[in-house]
Amino acid sequence: MARNQVQFQKGVSLNEFISQYGTEEQCFDALYSWRWPDGFRCPTCNHDKCCQLNHRKLQQCNRCHQQTSLTAGTIFESTKLPLTLWFQGIYLITQDKKGVSAMQLHRQLGISYNAAWRMKQKLMQVMMERDHDKKLSGFIELDDAYLGGERTGCKPGRGASGKTPFVAAVETTDEHCPVRIKLSVVKGFRTKEIKAWSQQHLSEGSTVISDGLACFNAVVDAGCLHDKIVCGGGRASVEEPEFYWVNTILGNLKSSLRSTYHAIRPKYAQRYLSEFQYRFNRRFNLCDLIARLTYAALRTPPMPEKLLKLGLG
Repeated sequence: MARNQVQFQKGVSLNEFISQYGTEEQCFDALYSWRWPDGFRCPTCNHDKCCQLNHRKLQQCNRCHQQTSLTAGTIFESTKLPLTLWFQGIYLITQDKKGVSAMQLHRQLGISYNAAWRMKQKLMQVMMERDHDKKLSGFIELDDAYLGGERTGCKPGRGASGKTPFVAAVETTDEHCPVRIKLSVVKGFRTKEIKAWSQQHLSEGSTVISDGLACFNAVVDAGCLHDKIVCGGGRASVEEPEFYWVNTILGNLKSSLRSTYHAIRPKYAQRYLSEFQYRFNRRFNLCDLIARLTYAALRTPPMPEKLLKLGLG
């Protein structure tokens, strides 16, 4: 049997990572080149000339004399951790298919759990914001799903208490191969909610295939064609070939979450879904993930701990 090219692709080995980002200077130079790929630009006056104050690692504009740090205005702002630890965290999160928990970061990086939690949440926030405005198009499999297991004595299935509802959508090619996914927490499976979701995340002219859930008819309001396949519940719905990829993605997602995290609080659910989504959508080139996530982090606004704990999504 031929090996799956995506699954067996070359990633970034530990030795390669250390040779590229093993020192604070290497990490600083990498961040500098990704933040200002065309050369320094003053955030105040847009001047392109500066001098570096080496004792504090600040860039001082030659025109307005405004001083700015490499991490100012980014997700890394006000961090007390060395850049090497940030790069190590990014390496662990991007190169592991199932991700790593804050507890694993705490142990592997040798930092406090609180610092590891902040790092994890901030990087997931970057992933969430990076994919938020990217719409799916073409042929799309759509399904409803929930985070959280059934509780003894409680109502099972849709409408069960303590569960977090989310929409799972998979964009596929004409050959029925998955391209990109969208995992979005919603307030519930109501027509108004799905209409707003569709207008935000689906491109006009797309063909959406879903089960018989009535609220999915709202995709038509986003200019999409809707093909309904009523397949009932239980094993029949899982084995329906038209929903092969969305069911596969949901199975992989839940397996990943169960094996990596003990529990996920509902207010942070969107970040965890976005982490899985981000890695899946960029699965074709593992070697680029470190640079791509860091580049995005430099373009994501600061997120103080107070906002992190609100669980914005």
